[in-house]
Amino acid sequence: MQDWESVLPGSPSQEQSIIRLIMGDIEDPALGLNKLIQGGSRSQDMELNASGFGVLDQVFGFEVPNMCTASANLFVNSNNIDPSSFHGLFQQHQQQAAFDQDEKPQILNPGVIINQNQHQFVQNPAVVLPLSYAQLEEHHLLNARPVGANYMPKVFDLRPPELFLPRQQQQSHQFQMMQQQRQGMVTKQKIASDELENQQQLQQAIINPVCQAAELIETGNPVLAQGILARLNHQLSVPIGKPYQRTAFYFKEALQLLLNVNNNNSIGTASNLIFKIGAYKSFSEISPILQFANFTCNQALLEAFEGFDRIHVVDFDIGYGGQWASLMQELALRNGGAPSLKITAFVSPSSRDELELGFTQENLRIFASEINMPFELEILSLESLSSGSWPMNLCTLDKEVTAINLPVGSFSNYPSTLPLVLRFVKQLSPKVVVSLDRGCDRSDLPFAHHINLAIQSYTSLLESLDAVNVNLDVLQEIERFLVRPGIEKMVLGRRGCFHRTPPWRSLFLQSGFTPLTLSNFTESQAEYLLQRTPVRGFHVEKKQSSLVLCWQQKDLVSASAWSCYK
Repeated sequence: MQDWESVLPGSPSQEQSIIRLIMGDIEDPALGLNKLIQGGSRSQDMELNASGFGVLDQVFGFEVPNMCTASANLFVNSNNIDPSSFHGLFQQHQQQAAFDQDEKPQILNPGVIINQNQHQFVQNPAVVLPLSYAQLEEHHLLNARPVGANYMPKVFDLRPPELFLPRQQQQSHQFQMMQQQRQGMVTKQKIASDELENQQQLQQAIINPVCQAAELIETGNPVLAQGILARLNHQLSVPIGKPYQRTAFYFKEALQLLLNVNNNNSIGTASNLIFKIGAYKSFSEISPILQFANFTCNQALLEAFEGFDRIHVVDFDIGYGGQWASLMQELALRNGGAPSLKITAFVSPSSRDELELGFTQENLRIFASEINMPFELEILSLESLSSGSWPMNLCTLDKEVTAINLPVGSFSNYPSTLPLVLRFVKQLSPKVVVSLDRGCDRSDLPFAHHINLAIQSYTSLLESLDAVNVNLDVLQEIERFLVRPGIEKMVLGRRGCFHRTPPWRSLFLQSGFTPLTLSNFTESQAEYLLQRTPVRGFHVEKKQSSLVLCWQQKDLVSASAWSCYK
């Protein structure tokens, strides 16, 4: 029994015991139990054990032999039976059992032997407990035929009772069972459909007023819009509830800021920066979105940097510099030493945070010195592109390659500047341009439609975060310092410029860029990243030369690479 326990699932030594069993280092537990049963059945030290009761009952802790002797004596004395004839009957039974044992083939399945002996135990209840004469007559023991060569034990049929019905009744029974299963499935589907319909109605009752307020703001009716937002304050007073409720709350607050002409951007403080960095770190750990975006874009850059000793990256969304730290680590592993890297970062004065930029600069410089990589970081104002002269040298040095990081979302608060930026990028003649699209950066749509699409996109994001088993405080920190500021940036960016712009893909094509097909390795890397994600529901798709990260069939972010043709 210990050998069996050692190979049971969940046992610490399961794999080693199975391997030892295959190699023959230990005895097969089934054979051991079989030998125990069969060896005990042939033991000559027990009385009345021809049928194997003594062995089985000793295995399970019963003292049967003495009870068998007492029962036999009681049976002989109460029925005035000659003890010698009764003893001869048992000898005949014992000889026949020995003969049957020799004639039967070896059975290696201990379960069969156990079931056989258990059956005999049921057929001979008087061997265990002494019965009265009336009970013996009731059990037909007195009229039982003697045990001999023609003895056939009763076999119990364990098949379900419906199998003994005529074939026509069996088919009718099966048909009824199938009908009941179908009705149950239809009922469950109807309940699920009703619940989904009710959920959608509740969701639209919250989202529609937010979109109506956005439409009124776009058409120049701020008073009516303010009234709708005021009524929404009763339903959306705090960011709690389901993902769509929390998302609607953040958009309602952002529209309120849009109506407040005198609102000012909050000044960044050291404490706010610490909270923002902590939220960014937590988000990168529990969600694959940031890693998918960084790894996919960096792989396209690494493939374009092959053979170049000087690398110049023009970045329009440097953030905390996490993407470039990962890229520098890969470049440092090159054969022949790390190349030199220069990053020119363009930032908007309206969203410029000096503390955040200082933190990013210091961290990247320290990291570059640790891996012995020549590094330079320059920060320029995005508004300088609107001047007559370009803010940087357009000439490239020998063996220098230029690449552009141009996320579409980085222009969400000033979408009208994207065509100008693309013209500037075209003058740099970059080897590759990498871009990210969150799916909700749609300044080509009317403002109300843009808000509706953005609500759906951010709802999917929050649903993916809720699916992770993390502390509630962590999720609230991510929403407060990452999600909410991103929504406010997008909504406030449409202030004063509600006119629609062409779709960003059309602008790329019109500016002289053509999409590149991402390599198979890039796609495999993204798939492997999702396999490491503990939450199931993410998947990767290819759409229009882009690699898209989805949650439950809804787009979260897409990465694409573009080349500049002359």
